[in-house]
This record gives sequence, C-alpha cells and structure tokens, in this order.
Amino acid sequence: MMKKTFLAFAVAMLSITANAQDIFGTWITGDGDGNVEIYESNGKVFGKVVWLAKGPDTRDTHNPDAALKNRKLVGVNLLSDLTKKGDKWEGGKVYDPKSGKTYKCSIWLDGKDLKVRGYLGVFHDTQTWKRK
Repeated sequence: MMKKTFLAFAVAMLSITANAQDIFGTWITGDGDGNVEIYESNGKVFGKVVWLAKGPDTRDTHNPDAALKNRKLVGVNLLSDLTKKGDKWEGGKVYDPKSGKTYKCSIWLDGKDLKVRGYLGVFHDTQTWKRK
C-alpha cells in the first residue's frame, strides 16, 4: 500500500511540474492588443497571431518587404525557431509588426507569466505576456 501511495504522489508531482513548464497555448501580448498561440513544429517553437484588437483584417503595413505589407497579421508567426535550453527557449526570432523589425529572441516562464525578450546586440527589451 505504501508503494502505491508513493507512486501516486510521484506521478501527481510530475504532472504538476510538467504543467508548470507548459509554454504552449494562447497568450495575451504585453500591450494587450493581440493574442499569440505558441505551438511546436518539427522540434521548434513558434508563436502565431490568432487575434488582434484592431480586427482580423489588420495588415502588416510596417513590414520592410513591400510584398508583405498587405498581408493580414492574423496567422503570421511573431515567434519562430526557438529551441529549449534549460528553462528557456532560445535561438529564435521575434517579429515586431509595429516597427517591422525582427530581433533575436528568448522566452521563458516566470510563474504564470511568459517573458518574451528581444535582443539587438547587447540591448534587449522584455515583455510580459499573460495566459489567455
């Protein structure tokens, strides 16, 4: 009986730990004007726009590529090619549709929040995203 109780406890604790490290799902961006769904594809982590406060027809008008300026932002990956390294997901990129710029990126959980950090050389900016 003791072994069964211990095993049940161990399984429960592993389940809690796994859920605490779960970055996947939908997140509200730092400024609250969009939702991003984080998902895995081919061993990499991505985050695509699934909702915008300005509406589903909002265009990527600040994109430096003229051919992309008219595309809808809903469905665009803002986060791309992140891989897990310790407690962070790194080595990817974050696209900022407000400026049209792309930065190196890392993300990690901080309690219930997701930290999204973009890098430009030694400088960085970090946003806090909330789970939807």
